Amino acid sequence: FNWLYARKAADFDAMTNLSKSFRQKLADTVRIGQLTLAEKAVSPASASIKYLFELDDKNVIESVFIPESGRRTLCISSQAGCALKCVFCATGQIGLRRNLTAGEIVEQVVFVEQDTGLEVSNIVFMGMGEPFKNYENVIKAADLIKHEDGIAVGSRRIVISTAGIVPAIYQYADEGHKFKLAVSLHSAINEEREKLMPISAKYTVEKLTEAVRYYIKQSGKRPTFEYVLLSGVNDTRRDAEALKKMVRNTPCKINLIPYNPVVEAYRRPDEERVNQFAQWLLPLRAPVSVRWSKGVDIDAACGQLAGKRLADVHKV
Repeated sequence: FNWLYARKAADFDAMTNLSKSFRQKLADTVRIGQLTLAEKAVSPASASIKYLFELDDKNVIESVFIPESGRRTLCISSQAGCALKCVFCATGQIGLRRNLTAGEIVEQVVFVEQDTGLEVSNIVFMGMGEPFKNYENVIKAADLIKHEDGIAVGSRRIVISTAGIVPAIYQYADEGHKFKLAVSLHSAINEEREKLMPISAKYTVEKLTEAVRYYIKQSGKRPTFEYVLLSGVNDTRRDAEALKKMVRNTPCKINLIPYNPVVEAYRRPDEERVNQFAQWLLPLRAPVSVRWSKGVDIDAACGQLAGKRLADVHKV
């Protein structure tokens, strides 16, 4: 375990505290690693790195390394594709291919740490896929990532995101996991959210809010609501008032994310509109921040991961 996850051994010969015969037996029966690097792109603007990995069955997934002052964040995938079909998200346009194993999830972290020579400080399950639709493997992977004898990223530095799979939120709360929770909201108005996120037809804003409040009661933690701002769609005063009403008695954080280009039907609001929307949310007890995504120039930003070959970007 320590050789694989802490020391990042690339082969069994490196495990010198094991007998030579045992190392040979391991080499004959199992192999290290299931991911093959297909392509890699570095953003000249932000130094973010986008990795395109090919799996054994030729499906592809993506991970994004985001270096910032004081932290090194890795955005990892939990599924090849996604079944939720959120209209503004590139991953949702390709459908679900399959769930990733816990090993395939963790290996994204190991590979990036090997490649960059840097230790990842923060993990966000915000890459391809809906983490709570691959619940068991995601929790198993997060437990491996936090293990003190391995990668050793603390629980409070691991964020698991969901589009609002209500039964899984209750399960997550009851199991008492220490990882942070983020909820992709994008509208607090049922009919509008359903247009953007078909999952909302099954799990309404009211059901989602109840589940989140249950999580807060059980865990004592504040979740983060992620809200992608789409020009003329969910950035009006009405939208802001609905969001305020929803979270008024809900201890939480709000991340406003100006839309990153994926499909032509949607546009990013200008900076003035983004700031206006943030102002409309005041006063709230919940802290509100605007997150301008890194890696837009290499299709590596929030909502842009589609497992496609990289084109017209700086490849290395």
